[in-house]
Amino acid sequence: MDWDNLRIFLAIARAGQILSAAKTLHLNHATVARRLDALEEQLGTRLFDRRTTGTVLTPAGESLLTRVERMESELLQADAALPATSNTISGTVRVGAPDGFGTFHLAGVLARLANLHPALTIQLVPLPRSFSLSRREADIIVTIERPKLGRAIIKKLTDYSLSVYAAKSYVKRQGNIQSTDDLSGKLFITYVEDIAYSRALDYTADLAKLMARHYECGSVVAQMEAVLAGEGIGILHDYAAARHPGLVRILPDMRFSRTYWLMSHPDTHDTRRVAEVYRAIVESVKLRGAEFVLR
Repeated sequence: MDWDNLRIFLAIARAGQILSAAKTLHLNHATVARRLDALEEQLGTRLFDRRTTGTVLTPAGESLLTRVERMESELLQADAALPATSNTISGTVRVGAPDGFGTFHLAGVLARLANLHPALTIQLVPLPRSFSLSRREADIIVTIERPKLGRAIIKKLTDYSLSVYAAKSYVKRQGNIQSTDDLSGKLFITYVEDIAYSRALDYTADLAKLMARHYECGSVVAQMEAVLAGEGIGILHDYAAARHPGLVRILPDMRFSRTYWLMSHPDTHDTRRVAEVYRAIVESVKLRGAEFVLR
C-alpha cells in the first residue's frame, strides 16, 4: 500500500472531514477525495461513511486506523533515533496553552525560538479548545489540570499564584480596599463561567459571591486590560501583573495557587523539532523561576 494514501486516510480519520484534512495536508480537496477513493478501491472496502456533516469510520476503517497509527508511531520513533545529519531544525510544532500563560510568557519565548530556526514553524494556539495528542492535533500541550494517565509524557512545569488586583487609579478614585467588606458595590472583572474549560478556574467563586456586579471576559488577557483600565477589581496572574506598575495588589491575604503541566506524545517527543520546542519551554520557566509564585 502507498504510504501517501495511508497518510491521507489518517488525516481524514483525525479531522473527521475531507476538507479539513485537505487543509491540514495543504492539498486540494479533490486530490484528497481521489486518493481516498483509490485506497478504498485497492482494499475493496469502504473506510468511511461520507455524510453531509463529515466522515465516520466504518468497522474496516477503525481496524485500519489502529494499524496505520502503529506504522506512523514506528516511523516517528525511527526518525527520532537516527543521528542528525544537519544542524537545521525544520517542520511545524503546535503548542496548545492557556491564553494567560501563552500570552504573558510563551509568546515571546517561542517567537525568539522561531527566529533562531528559520525552517521551523511554531504554532501557539490557545486553550480552551481541546487538543488531542493522540490525534496529532497538537505536539505539546500546557494545561492547568494534571492530565489523567494515558499515553503521554507528563511533566510538572511550575506552580503559579494569582492575587486580587486593581489599578492604582481605581483605588485612588474608590478609596482603599482593606477588607472584603469594602468590595460591596464594586465591579468584579472575571471570566465567563459557562465557557470556563477547567475546574482549576474555580478560584473566582468566593469573590463572585461578595461582588454582585460582574463584567465577564472570555480571556484572561481581556480581564487584565479591563483591570488596567481602572474599571474594577480582578484576580490576575501575579507573574503577569508584576509587569504593570499601574496595578496594586489588594486583599493580600487572599491568594490562589495553581499548577501548569506539560504534555507531549511519546512518538514525537524525541523528534528534533518537538524536543527543541519542549526544551525551550522548560528552560524558559526555569529561568523565570520564582516569578511564577508570589512569596
